[in-house]
Amino acid sequence: MTLSAVAIASDESPVIAGQKLGAEILGKLDGKAPHAMLVFASARYDYQELLASIQQSCEPEILVGCSSAGEFTDGAQKEGAVCAVGIWSSHLRFSASVGRNLRNSLHTAADEIVANFQGLRQPNYRYHTAIVMTDALAGYTDDFIQALMLKTQGKYQLVGGGAGDDAKFSQTQVFLGTKAYKDAAVALEILSNEPIGIGVKHGWETASEAMRVTEAEGSCLISVNGMPAIEVFQDFAESTQQMLDREDPLSFFLHNVIGIESLNGYKLRVPLIINPDGSISCASNIPVDSTIYIMRTTVESAAEAASQATEMAMAQLNGKEPKVAIFFDCVATRLRMGIDFGMELKALSQSLKGTEFVGCNTYGQIARVDGQFSGFHNCTAVTCLLP
Repeated sequence: MTLSAVAIASDESPVIAGQKLGAEILGKLDGKAPHAMLVFASARYDYQELLASIQQSCEPEILVGCSSAGEFTDGAQKEGAVCAVGIWSSHLRFSASVGRNLRNSLHTAADEIVANFQGLRQPNYRYHTAIVMTDALAGYTDDFIQALMLKTQGKYQLVGGGAGDDAKFSQTQVFLGTKAYKDAAVALEILSNEPIGIGVKHGWETASEAMRVTEAEGSCLISVNGMPAIEVFQDFAESTQQMLDREDPLSFFLHNVIGIESLNGYKLRVPLIINPDGSISCASNIPVDSTIYIMRTTVESAAEAASQATEMAMAQLNGKEPKVAIFFDCVATRLRMGIDFGMELKALSQSLKGTEFVGCNTYGQIARVDGQFSGFHNCTAVTCLLP
C-alpha cells in the first residue's frame, strides 16, 4: 500500500510555513510519518529554518528537494511559496544522497550519489528510479546526468530538474534533511516491483532553416553558420517581424528558443543574455557542430505537451492507477505564458483524472528513460507517476 499527501503554503515566516505544510501532510497520511518527502521552496525563504520546521512537524524519514521558481499542486498555483509531497509506502523503498562540488568534479559528485543507492546491491527490486535535483547554475548538467547513467550501469531511470531561485538566476540550492547545499545535486532513490511512469514532451516546432553551430563554449553560443550568434537572431527577428531589444532580449528569447536536433527530436535551450562580443549565453550547453533551429510554440501546444507527457507516463504503469504525480516544467515556460500557465496545469489535471500532483518550475528538466527523448531539457514538461 502507498499513501501520499500534497500541500502548499505561502506564509512569509519559514517556521510557520513549515509547520503548516508538515501538519497538513501528516494529517492526510493519518498520522503516519512520511517515508520520503519532496520539498520545493521559493528563494525568499530561510531554508535552514524552513527545513527544520518541516522536519519537526511531520518527522519524515527522508527529506529532499530544491529551491524553485514557481510552486504548484492540483489545488493551487503560487509564486514565492513552498510545496511538498509526503509518501508512506509498504512496498516502495527509498534512500537519498547528495553529491557536492559539481563545478570542479562532477564525476566525484556522481560517485557520492551512487554510493548510497541500494538497488545496485539488492537484486530483489525490478525497477530502479531516482528523482534528481541539481544546482542548475553550477552547469554541466548534461554531463552529470550521463555520469550517473554510466555509474549505475544504465539500470536507473532518472527524472527531476535544476533548482531555481524565483527567476533571479543568482543562487540555487538543493536540500537533504535539514541542510541546503550549493554547487551540489541530490537524489531520491525509489526501488519498486511496479513500474514508475515518466513522460517528457515540449510542444515546440521549428521556425527557421537548419543551421550549424560553428563555435560554442559550454552554454555560450558564439557563432552559427560562421556568423556571430546575435546576427542570426537579429536576421530571424526581422524576417518574422518581431522586436529584439539587445539591451533587454529575454522577452524575445522566451518565444524563440534554440532546438538542438537529435535522433529523437529537439532538445531545447533557452537563450538568456547577449554578450558584448555578440555571443549568447544560454541556459545549458550547446555542442559545436550540432544542427540547430530557432523554435516556436503556442499556449495550446504547451498545454498539450503536459497532457502528452502525462499520457506517456500513464502508459508505463501497466494498467495500474497512479497514486501521485510529480511535475516539472521550465521557469521560462511560466514567464512566457504568464497567467496562461494555469492552462497547462489544468491540462495536466485533466489527464490525471483526479490524481493529486505537486511540482515546481525549474531551471531545466531531467528525463533519462529508455525509449524516450532523454537528457537535460529546457521548456519541457516532465511528468513522474508513482503507482
